[in-house]
Amino acid sequence: MLAKTARSRGIFARRGLATKAPIDRTTHAMLLRQLYLAFFETRRFREAYDIMLQALELDVLPDVLAQDAARAAIAFGEIEAGLTHLRAATRRAPASRRPFHLWTLGSYLFLAGRHEEAAAVLSRAARWGTRDKPLYRGHLALARLAVGEEVADLREIIDALAEAPCGQGYGRFVLGHLAHATNRWDDARRYLVAFVKRTEQARTAMNIALEGELRMAKATLAKMAAN
Repeated sequence: MLAKTARSRGIFARRGLATKAPIDRTTHAMLLRQLYLAFFETRRFREAYDIMLQALELDVLPDVLAQDAARAAIAFGEIEAGLTHLRAATRRAPASRRPFHLWTLGSYLFLAGRHEEAAAVLSRAARWGTRDKPLYRGHLALARLAVGEEVADLREIIDALAEAPCGQGYGRFVLGHLAHATNRWDDARRYLVAFVKRTEQARTAMNIALEGELRMAKATLAKMAAN
């Protein structure tokens, strides 16, 4: 887990998996997850997906591993398989993690342009979320705007997200597009530039996982620059 590179991560994971000593299911699953990350970080997504399917058979942290499987599947274009894994993650997660998995499912549906489905899922995340509720409410507002709905409390939603810790990082992607949707282009540019810069400097796995958001953020920035 402390490996500096994808190559060394893969080497250590294979060594652990090759041991002749008995290992418990949790250790086995975590070694497979490290091998998955080694493949994912080098963009070998099909191999990463196959490894995660093996890990899921061990029934250890099934919601977490299902989300990993989803990322790999979506990365090589198997969108429906990825969404199936995300739905499984929401069903198998403990209550404390369910809003996060719902939000993740909603975010992928949003990126896929399936805004009505995204709004339905994000409304559940917003209803049950706690610490990150402002982010879930903001993303829900974005999906509702995308289908042409009026969001009466939009100003309050934006302010709450901007002031919350979850308004940093991914929250800037949401804030940027909410600002763009409400014609506050200076704010939109500021948030989206910050999101792009932070994401491009993130660790490899995170950078890859957010490629869809990066493309959308850059497209929005280019649209504003052209006007």
